[in-house]
Amino acid sequence: MKLSKADDGRSPAHLHRSLTLEMVRVTERAAIAAAEWRGKGDEKAADEASVKAMRAELDRVSIAGRIVIGEGEEFECDDLYVGQPAGTGEGPEVDIAVDPLEGVTLCAKNQPDSLVVLAMAERGGLLNVARNVYMHKIAIGAEYPADTVNIEWSATENVKALAKAKGVPVSEITAIVLDRPRHAGLLEELRMAGVSVKLLSDGDIAGVIHAVNTEDTGVDIYLGSGGAPEGVLAAAALRCIGGQMQGKLILDTPDKRSRAREMGITDANRVYNVGDLASGDVLFSATGITDGSLVEGVKLRRQWVETSTVVMRSWSQTTRWIKARHAR
Repeated sequence: MKLSKADDGRSPAHLHRSLTLEMVRVTERAAIAAAEWRGKGDEKAADEASVKAMRAELDRVSIAGRIVIGEGEEFECDDLYVGQPAGTGEGPEVDIAVDPLEGVTLCAKNQPDSLVVLAMAERGGLLNVARNVYMHKIAIGAEYPADTVNIEWSATENVKALAKAKGVPVSEITAIVLDRPRHAGLLEELRMAGVSVKLLSDGDIAGVIHAVNTEDTGVDIYLGSGGAPEGVLAAAALRCIGGQMQGKLILDTPDKRSRAREMGITDANRVYNVGDLASGDVLFSATGITDGSLVEGVKLRRQWVETSTVVMRSWSQTTRWIKARHAR
């Protein structure tokens, strides 16, 4: 993909920085809507509330946007579907990836790290992947050489290589992995190697971000498979904060391979890096629904609501934490 002016360093990016605040408003509103259902055990109601609020706020943003990663295909959902226009129709042409409720089970159970996530990039800047496609992923911090780990290697080979690059024994490496039955073999291999494992019940966007922020989180590497859309959203964040990630799509049925071809994916075995998944000028916003290690959750009070958001921009490599109070 051709580099944008944001990547070649010669001139300002196409996406004005004022859009970051507009994005924050979108994720704030969606998080507040979902928080009303926090801990009530109704995943569907929480997700629907977040989707409705996100869609309404997106329509107020001065962009000619299109959803490239959303709730599903047009025939699968009513809003935030792939290909749906977003924004006022006036302003920069952008691609939008959304996860209105990252960690839907976490929200329903009022457990940590449930988020609303939104990424925006110049048109063509985000890899189009279907909602039901999974991706093998590996992520580490930016401080290591580019060839330190490889998604084609075994977990043992990767953690040994990472430990060598870090200058520590393997027993001092901590991996973060989604707690899923499909990862039973991976977990056994990591523990046999002597690695400490932190399990995620949900929310692998936050998991990838944790893995590249080792100094703050104590996590060294993300390993395993999760949703491909979440992989693109995580890559958007890494474009802004740094970090390495590789992804490989799991196109294990004829329907998935056919849909991938329709979305422009011609090599089913391609290994994607961060720049392949999210390119050009990229903006990223995440607002907490429940308290987590990335941001705090929504605080519902009688007279006001408080939100906490992290917002990032790739061109300036800026990360801001925004705490806002909203009248009820």
